[in-house]
Amino acid sequence: MSDNLSILERRRIEAMILKNVHEVIEARSGRDEADAVIGAAVTQSAIQQGQAFAATLDHAPDLQDFADILPNWTRDGALEIETLHASPERLDFDVRRCRYAEMYQEMGLGRIGHLLSCSRDGDFCIGYNPDMKLTRTQTIMKGASHCDFRYRMESDE
Repeated sequence: MSDNLSILERRRIEAMILKNVHEVIEARSGRDEADAVIGAAVTQSAIQQGQAFAATLDHAPDLQDFADILPNWTRDGALEIETLHASPERLDFDVRRCRYAEMYQEMGLGRIGHLLSCSRDGDFCIGYNPDMKLTRTQTIMKGASHCDFRYRMESDE
């Protein structure tokens, strides 16, 4: 995951393509099907991205490892975050500004921005470490003042 393209710029390129794909599916099969297909494709991509990040480590990632890679998503001011707690077992932060949401609005994709970005967050965990769980009750993308990210490590043991 080490190229010169920021994740914000990568998401812009993906969104330009997915916008057209969404429009074609919507015209053929309806909005619900278009949302479902785009959602499933983005889920698959997020899981694969999580697996790729995990593969760079010689151990199962914990939340400290995740905190260490978080700058990939905040690069170039893409997210302005306020960290509330950071440890290997718990990571809590609020996003106060989300340029991803701003970008999707500017592109006319605000209605599906949650499919293109927000839904990725929990799905990334599946690939990165399935014991890593995200709880979030609100997002800027859906009109809230901030996004409340609450990550926990949960083990069946």
